[in-house]
This record gives sequence, structure tokens and C-alpha cells, in this order.
Amino acid sequence: MIRLAEGWKDYVLLDAGEGEKLEMWGKVKVIRPDPQAFWPRSYPWEKPDMHYHRSKSGGGTWEILNRNVPNAWKIGYDNIRFHVRPTGFKHMGLFPEQAVNWQWMAQKIRDAKRPIKILNLFAYTGGATLACLSAGADVTHVDAAKGMNQQARDNIALSGLAKGQNRVLTDDVLKFVRREARRGNKYDGIIMDPPVFGRGPGGEMWKLEEGLFELVKACAKLLSNHPLFMLINAYTAGFSPAAYGNILKLTHLPAQGKIDTCEIGIKSKSGLILPCGMYARWEV
Repeated sequence: MIRLAEGWKDYVLLDAGEGEKLEMWGKVKVIRPDPQAFWPRSYPWEKPDMHYHRSKSGGGTWEILNRNVPNAWKIGYDNIRFHVRPTGFKHMGLFPEQAVNWQWMAQKIRDAKRPIKILNLFAYTGGATLACLSAGADVTHVDAAKGMNQQARDNIALSGLAKGQNRVLTDDVLKFVRREARRGNKYDGIIMDPPVFGRGPGGEMWKLEEGLFELVKACAKLLSNHPLFMLINAYTAGFSPAAYGNILKLTHLPAQGKIDTCEIGIKSKSGLILPCGMYARWEV
């Protein structure tokens, strides 16, 4: 089973194949690499506005084929807005497939009909932060990268969301979670989008297979007496959704909750589904 990101108007996956995907980000047509798309293209692609080419030595470069393309532009999803800009790692500052989780989290928060506190870890440019803020939650956003956090602040301001309902913090995630436990702080929902490998602001090393269980176990201590959910997002091809579900099952989470695991993806205009990742959710 795969759940599809729906509701986009400013983003379209036109087609995918031969190791790449053809997308519309607002009015800008982009080709980017995607190893999942190893089937033939549905039709010959016209020249895009931008094309990211991988390098055999690692990384890659953007080829700008339309000189009128701005350095950054804005797109929206539902009632939230984002700054979009190409990065040196092929990303655009946003993962459209995460709309699957944005909708789910926002609905959980609205249905609670009470004040809700959310902790968003490895929070990147704040897609989940915006979704939770727009649903009325108070959100603590934590990421080790100052640049990503500044983009998150910019997105929060662009979306017109209340400044008093959020904290955007630059910190090592595990160290922050442990300090929050010592402070006695609690959250009704916890989101994490851990990378395979990363470094904290002080050079702390993170490896997914070594650190995830320890992090989830530490996060369980931060859940409130009436929690809503814990969500793990994942993009790693080497692990299955069930593996992340096992991490949650082995964590001491409240017994009344249930665990759901699934792939997520986007359906292209050509009709094919591009797998884009997976999630493991614990929810009450």
C-alpha cells in the first residue's frame, strides 16, 4: 500500500523515468534526479527551465536553461506558503510528498479541540511546523542547520502564522530532547525526519541505524499525559516501513495507541506513481 500526496495546486509531478523526474514548481519546470524512477519515460520531455545534473564524483550542479527564472519564488499548499529555491543537493527546500503527513497531523490537532504542543525534530524548512501551526498548535521546531531554520522562519512569516506560537531552535536533536526531559517539558505530538547521516551544530555525529532507537526512546519520555501521536519520516531505501514500525513497537509508548506504517508517493500526470519515502506513526 502507498499513500499519495494530494491537494497540490502549485506543484505537479508531470512524469518520471530514466532516473529523473519532471516537475512544475509554480510556473517553473524542473528536471531532477530520482533513483526510484528506473522505468522508461512516458513521453519525450521538452526542455525545462532548470535541470540538475549529478556528478560522478558526488553532488551535482544546476543547469539554468531559462534566464528569467528567479533565484527564489513562492508556492502554496492549502493555507500555508513556502519559499522555493534550488539547493546544491538537488532539493528545492520542500518535499511535496509530505502533504500526506501534513494533512494527517493538522486533522489530529483540530480534532483534539484543546491546546496542543508539538515538537518537530530535524525540522528542515518547516513544512510540518507550518501545517501544525496552521491547525492551531504551539510548535517547537529544532534543526542543527542555521540556514534551514532561517528558511523556516521566513516560511512562517510568509504564511502569516502567529509568532507567539512557535520556537525555531538551532540545536543537536538528541541533546535537546534530553534537556527537555530534565526540564520536565511535555509535548502532545512529536515529529522527526531523521537523515541517514548528519552532524549537529557542535560537530556531533548522527548515524540513523545507530541513533534512531535511542532518540525515539528519549522522545517517549516527553509525551504528555494525553498524547496524540509520534511520527517518523524516512527516505532511506535500505530500510522498510516495517523496520521503523519495529522501532516504535520496542519503545515504551502508551498502551492505548496504535502503530501504522506505509509508503508515501506522488501520482504523476502520466498516471505512474513515484515512491517518495515512508512513515511510521504511533497515534491515539
